[in-house]
Amino acid sequence: MKAVTAVAEILKREGTTFLIGYPVNPIIEAAAQADIRTIIVRQERTGLHMADAVSRITSGQKIGVFTMQHGPGSENAFGGVAQAYGDSVPIVVLPGGYPRRITNIPPNFNSFINYRNVTKWCEQVIMADAVPDAMRRAFTQVKNGRPRPVLVEIPVDVYQEEVPEPLNYKVTPRTRVAPDPDAVTEAARILVEAERPVIYAGQGVHYARAWQQLRELAELLEAPVTTSLEGKSAFPENHPLSLGSGGRSIPKTVHEFLKNSDVIFGIGCSFSTTNYGVTMPKGKTIVHSTIDVADLNKDIVAEHAVIGDAGLVLDALLAEVRDRLKGKPRGRRAEVTKQIATMKGEWLAQWMPKLTANDKPLSPYRVIWDLLHTVDVANTIITHDAGSPRDQLSPFWESTHPLTYIGWGKTTQLGYGLGLAMGAKLAKPESLCINVWGDAAIGFTGMDFETAVRERIPILSILLNNFSMAIELPIMKTATEKYRSTDISGHYADMAKAFGGYGERITEPGEIIPALKRGIAKTRDGVPVLLEFITEKEINFSIFK
Repeated sequence: MKAVTAVAEILKREGTTFLIGYPVNPIIEAAAQADIRTIIVRQERTGLHMADAVSRITSGQKIGVFTMQHGPGSENAFGGVAQAYGDSVPIVVLPGGYPRRITNIPPNFNSFINYRNVTKWCEQVIMADAVPDAMRRAFTQVKNGRPRPVLVEIPVDVYQEEVPEPLNYKVTPRTRVAPDPDAVTEAARILVEAERPVIYAGQGVHYARAWQQLRELAELLEAPVTTSLEGKSAFPENHPLSLGSGGRSIPKTVHEFLKNSDVIFGIGCSFSTTNYGVTMPKGKTIVHSTIDVADLNKDIVAEHAVIGDAGLVLDALLAEVRDRLKGKPRGRRAEVTKQIATMKGEWLAQWMPKLTANDKPLSPYRVIWDLLHTVDVANTIITHDAGSPRDQLSPFWESTHPLTYIGWGKTTQLGYGLGLAMGAKLAKPESLCINVWGDAAIGFTGMDFETAVRERIPILSILLNNFSMAIELPIMKTATEKYRSTDISGHYADMAKAFGGYGERITEPGEIIPALKRGIAKTRDGVPVLLEFITEKEINFSIFK
């Protein structure tokens, strides 16, 4: 069989049901011939974001796959792969390559050379009979260990060469790494002896699907739980022990409980330093559990470390902690949960004037608050975009079920949320999938709303339009006054309608909820929706130093 046919057959054996891409790459046609649905986007980055969400929403059980043309296609795709690498997302990337005789000749873009720093595994196939082995290596890497992108570049002159038959390819295995028993014992001792422990859960809990174990450990230790932005929804935020999630903006509970803790247990997280995550207070005893030893002592000092799959680590810790506590908690829960509830209530009371404001232009916080109380949260998957939407949404959105919030932020590309919402809808068609973005973000990827229409992906897109890059106003005063450098504009509801979707512009506070209900009803009819809310230039966030 031809090499390109072998690639499509391997994708099918590995469980790929749809291939996202942009022409021209022969894999697209071969996939269609193999009955793999092909989804064509308007730009490569959005397609990679869609593949990214497929992997996230399925805990990596289904791997998103993206393919693109050699040369400009590979060049355009770089940002989407870099985003997945920064946020530890497993995707398979299949770029075409220049013919072998010129693949290393400047200025031809060689993906194998240029993508090495943003992939976990990167390989160029130069012989057709090496295709099965290269694909096996890629899928083995993407399904095991720390989740990150893998890339196999196939030069265009390899596609039509022959691969020996029958195709010798078996589905690659998934493995899990168990922790060192001695490390577990020591970690359990530290946690049980702690007076004010806080659990900080990352997205490793999502990939391990270890939500129940996390909850059981928190209840056994009577320890409050916060999550990274990527880990948001790993612990139910309506649970009495929940502090909420951490990003650039956070609930007061997250800041205060971390500040007053004596031990912080990080599970399934990297503790990477980022402007868009929680800064860990100094002087705390850190117990760090991660799947990747490269995370240890990278950004913060961890006195105690447990390497392994988050689920296996939590299973082992639960057994040890139960043994030390004789199988039952010590009676601290009432005091801890009372402190959390009191502090959360005070914090929300401070923000309630914005969350319920009747102002015109609209308060973005009012839009988010009404959205939260209109949708079926348990059956909704929501994501933010970079900048203000992230900082306004993440502290106040209460996630109650796993994998219902796609948080991100190690790198913060504008326009990321649209592709994530579309990918989430592909992975979970029964869920209401929402992206919340601003008028800066829609300028980057808004054309791909047409992809949602054309490919019948009925998402709900919430646009907060303040006709400005508001978050930059304090740092671009002169540029704004002289040259209107932060001013942007557009009638995006009309754009959505022009693309064949449902668009509506909302300016009245009393129309927020009715518009949301109309939009949700349209998505149930299979129509992508863009609701454009005209908002004030809000620059206040729930940030603590």
